[in-house]
Amino acid sequence: MSRPFAQVDVFTAVPYHGNPLAVVLDGRGLTTEQMQRFAHWTNLSETTFVLPPSDPAADYQVRIFTGSGELPFAGHPTLGTCHAWLEAGGVPKAPGEIVQQCGAGLVRVRSTGSDRDRALAFAAPPLLRSGPVDEPLAGHIAGLLGIARDEIVDLEWADNGPGWVAVLLRDAEAVLALKPGRVDLDLGVVGPHPQGSPHAFELRAFYPSEVGTVEDPVTGSLNASVAQWLLRTGRAAAPYVAAQGTVLGRAGRVHISTDDDGGVWVGGSSVTCVTGQVEL
Repeated sequence: MSRPFAQVDVFTAVPYHGNPLAVVLDGRGLTTEQMQRFAHWTNLSETTFVLPPSDPAADYQVRIFTGSGELPFAGHPTLGTCHAWLEAGGVPKAPGEIVQQCGAGLVRVRSTGSDRDRALAFAAPPLLRSGPVDEPLAGHIAGLLGIARDEIVDLEWADNGPGWVAVLLRDAEAVLALKPGRVDLDLGVVGPHPQGSPHAFELRAFYPSEVGTVEDPVTGSLNASVAQWLLRTGRAAAPYVAAQGTVLGRAGRVHISTDDDGGVWVGGSSVTCVTGQVEL
């Protein structure tokens, strides 16, 4: 069956500078196995499938797959799927706000700007696990990153689905200099840029895979949980912009803001690079 398809670059307004996402805009009738096989074939960090919502409060439902499994939630697939859905003619129930149904529940997405210059932001989901990392694991993480334990300023569980441990280093330069070994858990590393920089923080995301350590170009879920941590501990003030993907030759830009209730929003631009049909 021929299905509408888009490949979207997320957290950038310039094609091929962000994090790509494959979006199958009509996933009806596909089995989990078929979705997983296609996600493995695309060889991207994530592939999504849009379905009619089963919750009447949602505008659409999305299933999110990596090359090896399904995720309940992920940030760049949320923004990229919403971008593709709107561009394909999707109309939300409430103007300016889209409600996405996914494995983690309902996720609100705000839309600002025109169709030609649209920016999207999702409400950061609550953390599934937070709090301190025990010292043996902290030492193990330092070893994975190839640094001394005392080079870690602080670290904390920041799991909103993928399982992140957030690690704070002294500055962005230390983050960019990392050359990790083979990691065995999902690590997000952050360091502040100097005052006056257009970006408040530099982030890098590492996770294990069958081929060893993988670095993600730009990671919405990590930026969401790191922002919640940094804002709660007074290390950051919103709004701010985080940079990610620098070492990989990307220029991801993640915009963090808060609302009147203290909720954290994670946003950025997306641009469609490929459209067409896929046989599934």
